[in-house]
Amino acid sequence: MITSDSNPVVKHVAGLKIKKNRIKHKQFVVEGLRFIQEALHHAVSIEYILYSDGLRKIKGGEELFEEIEGQYKMYTLSDKLMVKLSDTENPQGIMAVINMPEVSIDQLSSNKNQFLVILDGIQDPGNMGTIIRTAEGAGADAVLLTKGSVDPFNSKTLRATMGAIFHFPVISVENNEELIDYLKKQQIRLIATHLETKNTYNDISYKGNIALLIGNEANGIKDEFLSHADEVIKIPIVGKIESLNASVAAGILIYKALEDRS
Repeated sequence: MITSDSNPVVKHVAGLKIKKNRIKHKQFVVEGLRFIQEALHHAVSIEYILYSDGLRKIKGGEELFEEIEGQYKMYTLSDKLMVKLSDTENPQGIMAVINMPEVSIDQLSSNKNQFLVILDGIQDPGNMGTIIRTAEGAGADAVLLTKGSVDPFNSKTLRATMGAIFHFPVISVENNEELIDYLKKQQIRLIATHLETKNTYNDISYKGNIALLIGNEANGIKDEFLSHADEVIKIPIVGKIESLNASVAAGILIYKALEDRS
C-alpha cells in the first residue's frame, strides 16, 4: 500500500492536475465509480488505476473491483492519500490515469454532411463540458477548440462531459488560419453567433456541411472568424439581460441544427 505523497506514482498523478503536465505526458486523471465504468465501457487506454479501501465501502465498489482486478496495472493507496489526491469532496476510492486520444482535424470524416461545433475561447470548464456533452448527444461529429480555450481534460470539464470525452472527438486547433483553411477546403459553412445582426437562428438552414461557432463568454467571437462566417445569426433576447450563458446558447443552436437536419 502506498502511503507517502513522495511516491513517484503519487507525484505523477498529482502533477497531472496541471495543464502543462497533462500536455507533456498526454495523460489525464478521472476519478469516481461512474467515470471508471464509462472508461471501461468505451475501452479507452488506461495507463493504471489507483484505489483505496474506501472503494469497497460504496455501492457497486466491490463489483467494480472484481471487474478490474488483474486486468490493469493497479496501485493501492491509503484512504488518507486518496483524499489528498482527489479533486472531489467525497472521494469514492478510485481514480485512473488515462492516455489522451490523439486526433486531429485531418482525421475527421470528409463526408458531405459534417456537423461540427467550434468553441472560440470558451473559458468556463462547466460551459465547455456541458457543450461537449450536448454536441455528442445531438450527434455532432466533433467539437473543435481554438487557442485560448479552457483545457478539456481538467477535472471540472471532464465531470461536466459526463463521459462523452471518452468516445467523442474533442480537438484543439492551435492555429486559427489552419482551422479556417480546413473549413474552406471541406466546404463547411461557418455559422457564427453575434448580437449585431438581424438574422435569428430560425432564419437559416442547417443542412449539409456546417460548423456552429460559439464565442467566448465575455468577448464573443474573434473578428478573424466573423470575417469568414458564411452566416451570422443571433438568439433573440426579449428580456433585460444582455446575453445568454454560452452553454445554453450552444444547446439551443445545436438542437435547432439537429431538428433541421433530421
